[in-house]
Amino acid sequence: MRVEIWSDIACPWCYIGKTRFTKGLAEFAHRDEVEVVFRSFELDPGGAKGVTAPVVEMLAKKYGRTLDEARGMEEHVAASARAEGLTYLTEGRDHGNTFDIHRLLHLAAARGRQEELLDLAYRANFGEERSVFDPEVLIALAVEAGLDEAEARAVLADDSAYADEVRADEREAAELGANAVPFFVLDRRYGISGGQPAEVFTRALEQAWAGREALEPAAAAEACEPDGACAVPQA
Repeated sequence: MRVEIWSDIACPWCYIGKTRFTKGLAEFAHRDEVEVVFRSFELDPGGAKGVTAPVVEMLAKKYGRTLDEARGMEEHVAASARAEGLTYLTEGRDHGNTFDIHRLLHLAAARGRQEELLDLAYRANFGEERSVFDPEVLIALAVEAGLDEAEARAVLADDSAYADEVRADEREAAELGANAVPFFVLDRRYGISGGQPAEVFTRALEQAWAGREALEPAAAAEACEPDGACAVPQA
């Protein structure tokens, strides 16, 4: 079985959802026969390369909130992340265009190191004071994931490198009706949107494996939309 996951490094529910999916997969009897592929999805594709803004300020502006209210929104998301055993910083993070990150993730996929780089990028973005929008940080993460430094630098230096692969993923997402991430597709037959609980993923895997004609629809779950807006619980 193949599971494809459309996500963006800037999406907190993708960070949380990946962990929940991994936990759900661990409870699936045929987990060793599941291939997981990560696909590109940009929350802010129109954002200028190299231009960043603090996440709290971005949230305040987007939702028309005060900075204190935006910090409260981040704390709600942080609580969900920490409940899954994840580190989540509510201050000191920035937001920007993730196209270069996706291009490097495609290089990593070609070298068999995609999930390693993805996990490192998530941890750097949400759990460490390391900006994934800094090219030198990206290079360091790529090397840590097992990629060749010179090759990673060459990809970042060439804006066309793996650009077609990123755009192809994004077109497929649109064709499949994905309007928010994370978005999970099981064997190109079943789709699940949002950072669902682990048990929902286990049940979906079991039903897809059994070849049922219809998958029970999952309840709505938190997700991030293309304009960068992420659903967050309200106080």
